[in-house]
Amino acid sequence: MEGGWDRARDVSRRVARGAAGAGRATVRASRATASGTARAGKATARGAQKVGKATRRLTYANGAGRTGLGRLIELSAGNSIGDAFVTVALASTVFFGVPVGEARGTVALYLVITMVPFALLAPFVGPILDRFRSGRRYVMAGTLFGRGLLCFAMAAAVAPGDLPTLFIGALGVLVLSKAYNVSRAAIMPNVLPADITLVSANARVALFTLVAAGVAVPVGAGLTAWLGSAMALRFAMVAFILLGVLAVRLPRHIDSPDFDEEAAPRWRTLLKVGPAVAEAVWANLALRVFSGFLLFFLLFLVQDAAVPWLAVKEPWAQDPFFDIPKTIALLAGAAGLGGLVGAAVANWTRNHAPQLIVLVTLAVTVVTAILTAIFFGLWTALAIALVTAFSQELGKLALDAIVQREIGEEIRSSTFGVVEAVLQLAWVFGGLVGLVLSLTQSSVAGLVTLAVMLTATLGWLLVARRKRVRAAKAKLRRRRAEAAQDAAAADHADEQQPHTDTDTLDTTQPLTNPNG
Repeated sequence: MEGGWDRARDVSRRVARGAAGAGRATVRASRATASGTARAGKATARGAQKVGKATRRLTYANGAGRTGLGRLIELSAGNSIGDAFVTVALASTVFFGVPVGEARGTVALYLVITMVPFALLAPFVGPILDRFRSGRRYVMAGTLFGRGLLCFAMAAAVAPGDLPTLFIGALGVLVLSKAYNVSRAAIMPNVLPADITLVSANARVALFTLVAAGVAVPVGAGLTAWLGSAMALRFAMVAFILLGVLAVRLPRHIDSPDFDEEAAPRWRTLLKVGPAVAEAVWANLALRVFSGFLLFFLLFLVQDAAVPWLAVKEPWAQDPFFDIPKTIALLAGAAGLGGLVGAAVANWTRNHAPQLIVLVTLAVTVVTAILTAIFFGLWTALAIALVTAFSQELGKLALDAIVQREIGEEIRSSTFGVVEAVLQLAWVFGGLVGLVLSLTQSSVAGLVTLAVMLTATLGWLLVARRKRVRAAKAKLRRRRAEAAQDAAAADHADEQQPHTDTDTLDTTQPLTNPNG
């Protein structure tokens, strides 16, 4: 019995020593894990800090930090991140959460609801912003705070599936986003450094906003898939509120003094923006119509499997790689790459002939659309998506530079407001045309129709430009001829005037002898 107790004590001691050893190993492992996690966290923080410093050096280069352009670039990049989160959340909720046949009606309803308020609000957005030139920072902050509140309302409407609230909230976000873009474009000359041109400054803002949106889209998609659309909208709400605080802290010289102006000349001046601005607006209208058409036309053709690389019925001829989701991802990637290339090219071209840039972008789109209609396939579809996004981005940046250069401060916001509204209406109209033509499930019919429209627009602009150049040359020749005639008449008049000689006697004075 005594030996049994000794063996039991020995076993218990061994168990206790084993438990203690296991505990010490667990503590060491937990310390190692914590140390590894801390090292990983520090490495991530150092990487984020380096990326932040590199980004700050790029945004503040060429004097952009002194004038406030760098802070405006960072604010616009954050604004694009918030918009990207909203777009991803609404896309997964409204557009792709229903079957394809029902999605057409939903998208058409959304486009119509978007078009009507823009047509009604277009005459008022710009003048309202012009009347608050002395408080543009607060106007920009108001657009950000307003979107934050709308995101909160839409997040609450996701769970019950309240589509009217989602549509109205999406419309409000879109209108406030356009108002922010109008305010940003109007203040660009106020933050322009001496070493940067308008086209280059606009391109720098666009480049950073596109990169930020490109990073935010997959992050937002992952967040939406993990936590749901409502949580993605709440993240966007927090981002917009923080950005609104940053907008208030922009430099004060962004605000311009208010001018005493009459209401009557405003609209007459606004309707007469000049031939350069009108030409750029018409070219961008054609590009926006084609962009909206191409987005919805290709989207629903791909979802209906009505494109050549997806319409193959034999299983042995089907390509397992290019299915519907991967095709949509490739088209979206091509469009994103085209926008980035357009912003980079705009930064490279500086301020060299923005009018010529607008016409060249339209001509490139026309040629690509014709080739795509003739040789429609996967690679030509990717090419037209890339070229359309490239031309839209480059043409819009050139248009912004033309408006900022040609339009005075007193109606600049009004002009940008009208331009943004008209371009949005053109994009919506193109989207509706794309929805209707996608019902034919014929890629050739839709692309040929839009290629003819683009070609006609380009031809009309070139003819009008040639007439305008000829009229300007004829006017210059007439002025030179009139100046030459005036100079000849002046010379002839000088020749007809009598000349007095100092040696000629003055006959008007009597000849007298002073000596008598």
